[in-house]
Amino acid sequence: MGERLEGTVALVTGASSGIGEAAARLLAERGAAVAIAARRRDRLEQLAAEIESKGGRALVIQADVTDREQAIAAVERTAAELGRLDILVNNAGVMLLGPALDAPLEEWERTVDLNVKGLLYCTYAALPHLLAAAETEPRKLADLVNISSVAGRKANAGSGIYNLSKFGVGAFSESLRMELAKRHVRVSLVEPGFVKTELSNHIRAELREAARQRYVGVEMLEAEDIADAIVYVVTRPRRMAVNEVLVRPTEQEF
Repeated sequence: MGERLEGTVALVTGASSGIGEAAARLLAERGAAVAIAARRRDRLEQLAAEIESKGGRALVIQADVTDREQAIAAVERTAAELGRLDILVNNAGVMLLGPALDAPLEEWERTVDLNVKGLLYCTYAALPHLLAAAETEPRKLADLVNISSVAGRKANAGSGIYNLSKFGVGAFSESLRMELAKRHVRVSLVEPGFVKTELSNHIRAELREAARQRYVGVEMLEAEDIADAIVYVVTRPRRMAVNEVLVRPTEQEF
């Protein structure tokens, strides 16, 4: 089962749907107070009401983490209103697939802005709070969990910018892990394969069906499967760090 999370505070970005929503729900069930950040306030408020109806505590933060000020403010508000920050789950992301040739430059920029810069802004603001949490009770430990992808391990034609963003997240995470290991801030990378989320809806309409053909014949993962992996990572004993988790559907070959 792992350790409980009472007395801790978690911030989850991209919490209005999919993996972020499922992770926030499960972290709250394990005892953490959760700050849930995303652009869609109505979805966040529904999730907060659900968490609180079960005895949990949730703080709604409407924010676009591609905006540096909003990302930093989300972290600072979490620490100010919930008292600390023990766990950051950098989940907000976008998957804009398609050939590089003739692709709108705005898609490339959007991918880097959210998958890389948004993650960096939140991490930069969170590090002092995570280091402080790692020096205090109840755990004397903190966790930074970055959500990557199988695309952070293997490049494919038609996903070059997405690959770029996720390979970058992996490199950043490993470097930061080495910097923070002795200070008991664990840095972990969770790399999902095919998951039923809204990500494929972001792909341009004329490319969407071709992208979805990649999933034909594969029983895809549920968002809760990845949330379970996230919670597994952050509930290990203080002596144990799970640095990387690759989770594919059983039938996914690549």
